Amino acid sequence: MAPRVLVSDKLSPTAVEIFRNRGIDVDFQPDIGKDKDKLLEIIGDYDGLAIRSATKATEKLIAAAHRLKVIGRAGIGVDNVDIQAASRRGIIVMNTPFGNSITTAEHAIAMMLAVARQLPEANASTQAGKWEKSKFMGVEITSKTLGVIGCGNIGSVVAARGIGLKMRVIAFDPFLSEKRASELGVEKVELEELFRRSDFITLHTPLTDKTRGVIDAEAIAMMKDGVRIINCARGGLIVEKDLVEGLKSGKVAGAGIDVFETEPATENQLFGMANVVCTPHLGASTSEAQENVALQVAEQMSDYLVDGAVSNAINMPSITAEEAPVLKPFVKLAEVLGTFVGQVTDEPIREVEILYDGHIAGLNTNALTSAALAGLIRPQVSDVNMVSAPVMAKERGIVLSQIKRDKSGVYDGYIQLAVKTAKRTRTIAGTCFSDGKPRFLQIKGINLNAEVGQHMLYTTNNDAPGIIGLLGTVFGEAKVNIANFALGRNRPGGDAIALLYLDKQVPQDVLDDVLANEEIISAIPLEFDVSVL
Repeated sequence: MAPRVLVSDKLSPTAVEIFRNRGIDVDFQPDIGKDKDKLLEIIGDYDGLAIRSATKATEKLIAAAHRLKVIGRAGIGVDNVDIQAASRRGIIVMNTPFGNSITTAEHAIAMMLAVARQLPEANASTQAGKWEKSKFMGVEITSKTLGVIGCGNIGSVVAARGIGLKMRVIAFDPFLSEKRASELGVEKVELEELFRRSDFITLHTPLTDKTRGVIDAEAIAMMKDGVRIINCARGGLIVEKDLVEGLKSGKVAGAGIDVFETEPATENQLFGMANVVCTPHLGASTSEAQENVALQVAEQMSDYLVDGAVSNAINMPSITAEEAPVLKPFVKLAEVLGTFVGQVTDEPIREVEILYDGHIAGLNTNALTSAALAGLIRPQVSDVNMVSAPVMAKERGIVLSQIKRDKSGVYDGYIQLAVKTAKRTRTIAGTCFSDGKPRFLQIKGINLNAEVGQHMLYTTNNDAPGIIGLLGTVFGEAKVNIANFALGRNRPGGDAIALLYLDKQVPQDVLDDVLANEEIISAIPLEFDVSVL
């Protein structure tokens, strides 16, 4: 059955055609996003949801979306999506961070120039028949210092435009490296220094718990007298009542505000203030940007639903269309290793360490780690997947680490998973052969070579004569066929393990017969998802 996608906000006809051309059943209902009850009623029928800003993907809506695999936001802001709720349900959330970068950056520059020269008020005055030339004394932007808070996709474009206008550009961004700052031609500074030095401040950062209210009374007190502030990013980054006080006192000479704490902003304390330019969230509102983000979200969602490729996801590592087929067998391997350990571990997990050896270390290991965590957690939480697993691991306080190294053994590459509890550390390693099927190579430091089957039995025992015969006899008498049998030991007479690949589940009475032998230390039935084998 073809994947079904609901388009609940206005998207271009070309974007809708992209879905259809990729074999996706698309339901175009551009106004249903505003009808919460109707949307809640039908959302359970879809694999994908394509939205702009009108649709609110709340926790309640996500709980009703039983089939939903992906939410695609045509635009950069995803504050209308409950990311945590989506992640827990294993739903990928994508945005389109590049489609409206130039448009939003240009709007910020336009707002800065409008505030510098008081253009809206001068226009209104002149058209009212006044000639108040002396009233609208502006300031030049040449040689002024522009402080950019957030130097990502949009902020970097604003910085480039500012440099083109002969401004000195300084930037604060925790993720901005010195090398990248040098490439952009900006000076990287701490936030307090940016506040102290800037003549103009422009915000280009997402709204998070850390950035909410980044400009408040305390921040404004640090700024130059006569600073001008521009916000075309997200409402909530500026504490509006503090900005009002700054404007009234003259500390802030002007502001250009495109986004507000409450939207739609039909009333606001900033309205009507001198030298405050307000626009109704127009940052991304150009015909080019609207078309670009619509086409981009349709392509991204189609790539995922058809090919398994993940791009611009908020809550999962990206997997390109080229990577997807290469990664597929190793994603299965990582999940199988996690599933093994998850089934033999009955204590709270404290740490997970994943070693990527050889050529596997050069792959997209973030995706592999997500798969391993999903396998590890699935025995306790059946509906976990690569999206929800990292969230659940973090909520459980599990410490995660990855190690990559060059080829160190006879295999071109392998994955080793080490899981620590309060009592012990369990390790398992595996690889994929040319047939793409996962294989176990080592368990608790003991080498073996074992196929993976749907029904398996894992035993630990003292290395003593008769174990093979015991297992063969018990399963033979129970009419349970052994498809494959792998053995390993650490030394003669030491610890030994066995992995049996069986044609059906191990009945409890058969398991009891195995455990009745004094040489058998443990016997644990294992089940693996046929779809990953």
